[in-house]
Amino acid sequence: MNALDPSFDLAGATAQTVTAAEDLLADATLSVRKLAEATGGRGAAQHVSHGFAWLATYVEALKQLDAWTIRLNAEGRLGDTEKLITAYGFNEYVNQIIGGIPMSQSEFIRPAEIGFDRDRLNAVIVAAGPILSLNLLELRATLATALLGQSGGATFGDTGLDETEDMIRDQFHRFADEKITPFAHGWHLKDELIPMDVVNEMSALGVFGLTIPEEYGGAGLSKVAMCIVSEELSRGYIGVGSLGTRSEIAAELILGGGTEEQKSTWLPKLASGETLPTAVFTEPNTGSDLGSLQTRAKKDGDSYKVTGNKTWITHAARTDLMTLLVRTDPEAPGYRGLSMFLAPKPRGTDEDPFPATGMTGGEIEVLGYRGMKEYELAFDGFEVSAENLLGGAEGRGFKQLMETFESARIQTAARAIGVAQCALELGLAYARDRIQFSQSISNFPRVVNKLVNTAVELAIVRQLSYFAARSKDEGKRCDLEAGMAKLLAARVAWSAADNALQIHGGNGFALEYPISRVLCDARILNIFEGAAEIQAQVIARRLLDTNKPNL
Repeated sequence: MNALDPSFDLAGATAQTVTAAEDLLADATLSVRKLAEATGGRGAAQHVSHGFAWLATYVEALKQLDAWTIRLNAEGRLGDTEKLITAYGFNEYVNQIIGGIPMSQSEFIRPAEIGFDRDRLNAVIVAAGPILSLNLLELRATLATALLGQSGGATFGDTGLDETEDMIRDQFHRFADEKITPFAHGWHLKDELIPMDVVNEMSALGVFGLTIPEEYGGAGLSKVAMCIVSEELSRGYIGVGSLGTRSEIAAELILGGGTEEQKSTWLPKLASGETLPTAVFTEPNTGSDLGSLQTRAKKDGDSYKVTGNKTWITHAARTDLMTLLVRTDPEAPGYRGLSMFLAPKPRGTDEDPFPATGMTGGEIEVLGYRGMKEYELAFDGFEVSAENLLGGAEGRGFKQLMETFESARIQTAARAIGVAQCALELGLAYARDRIQFSQSISNFPRVVNKLVNTAVELAIVRQLSYFAARSKDEGKRCDLEAGMAKLLAARVAWSAADNALQIHGGNGFALEYPISRVLCDARILNIFEGAAEIQAQVIARRLLDTNKPNL
């Protein structure tokens, strides 16, 4: 069954739609830049510039969905399902561009706010005419049949990966199904740390050294491989998928800014899992405003003494190394006085989580994203050897951290995709099994529509994330692409979890059902690694090149 007429020129329709979308974005750039310059970036300009970031993200998402289709076609892998995903995705996203893009559940960016009148929108409607003329109801119904007929929990449609990448996915898919999924909800409900047996198995599989070069004991794999592994582990449980994040950040910091001695000392230990790191950046009153950090490191002979407070430190107790961002020059304003340290600490236990001299901590109880636990930390004369100053020079900490954000946000997008995939599978299984009014609720359009929308958006954001990862692998600057992937993937994860819980009805609100956990886990994705608002701000500033602090 195929809702697309065989004579329909999908490639031609998507190509001209992408061109129209790019032209619209070019006009939006000029319009929003003028507004920002006229208002100094204040007031309504922030809403509009953030909406502009969402428009840019949608345009890039359509470009990558189109590129995916072209690649599959060239390789003889473009089937009916992939064509339907492309047609449906283009139809839906273009309609949202024309009618209003949701930035959150209650915030939309309307075309008129960016400065588009009816004539400008009509030009887009005409260019995208073939796509918009498709019968969305028929497309959705055909996709629903394909989705419901799919067995197991595999991804919907060809992901476009090569044979080696598919093998990596299969390996970690099995690992998640066997070692994570059956136990994840129990760990969550009991608020338990992920068992060390699981962590050790992940070490043996090379999770912590995926992208670390082979010369330092890692696997030397691509960022695309990192995405695949993060997806599959997060599909099982976001806590497990996030264990690798800390190693990824630490390795990026050391590779990018460390001395050769620091690289040869720490990278092999990170790669093997012998050393588990934690990222210690955020402070109680700073959030994303890292330039306001106050935790102080004062030079004292051959060491530094650290004093201050940190918060939202994930996996702080059961780790061996802190990547610690502190202020070494109290006189230097903003970011210029910040330095990064590789600060060893003794691994804590349940009875004594922080046995280090000069360091104490307390747990922050959270709704979701458990398995590693969150902590507040207090430092009072905590000692770090001067040889552990990253790069051997003060004042480089902020720049060193910024250089890790591309990889961190790509990895976060992959975690979000894994969470969304988990939600889709839970919703699909429940819809098939739940009987109401003498039939499976998967027969009810409002139920299956939610699943179809999730499956299509997952396909879109996967390609956007893989594009960012490939750009990173090719040595290109990709902070913009990584930010877009993280921004969209986080929204897709929350929508997927919310819709899957709705499919569960009242049962979804019961703690015994795993979807209740997935909803809590999905919610954090719009906050950490750059809240959605901060992410939109970064994207807008890059595209507009305004340097306005309030955009």
